[in-house]
Amino acid sequence: MLQVCLNGARDRAEHEHLPLTPAELAAAAKEAVAAGAEDIHLHPKDHGGADTMEPGHVAAAVTAVRSAVPGIPVGVTTGAWTGADRAGHVRAWSVLPDHASVNWHEDGAAELADTLLERGVGIEAGIFSGTDAVERFLAWPRADRVLRVLAEITDTDPVTALDAAAELVEQLVARSHAPILLHGEDGAAWAVLAMAATRGMPVRIGLEDTLRLPDGSPAPGNAALVEAARHLLASL
Repeated sequence: MLQVCLNGARDRAEHEHLPLTPAELAAAAKEAVAAGAEDIHLHPKDHGGADTMEPGHVAAAVTAVRSAVPGIPVGVTTGAWTGADRAGHVRAWSVLPDHASVNWHEDGAAELADTLLERGVGIEAGIFSGTDAVERFLAWPRADRVLRVLAEITDTDPVTALDAAAELVEQLVARSHAPILLHGEDGAAWAVLAMAATRGMPVRIGLEDTLRLPDGSPAPGNAALVEAARHLLASL
């Protein structure tokens, strides 16, 4: 499975074509799915371009993307930087995404995950390398009910990131039966994607993870990254 992560916590200063508005997210999603993406992760933005879980903004983003790519699962972030009352926002969502990522190194992750389950939203358990997220996630009584684990490698060196990835995957495989989506970021994004593919794991790519193509050139947008990922996957 190839997921596209359309924007992340980035802003337009980092990439001139970063999708921010619902219309931009919808257009980017349509292009990415045409290029081979099978699942979507996005960060709804407020009118100032900041990440938000506010119900109106989530509804607008998810509705627009679903209209552009019907039948494709759509997920959103719940990162701590989106605001204080994250569980309260989830309870107030009028339009539910198919899934939402929960970062287990962040305070309040268990309450947030419980709330998502109560509302019928799938959970991507974000496990960041170099944190105590594995222990915190596995201590949650409903850890076996997640959609998948996002093994997120924070080391951006393409060589050492592979060691961090191998260590994190080993911990997860030994203690959890959830599917693992392994991904890296910035300079390590492509190396970690290739490693995940050789292990038969779901993968993801998009402007959240990297702004560059495998050859180091700037990526014009999400569709180009997805297309490059498809070529890489086919070559392995």
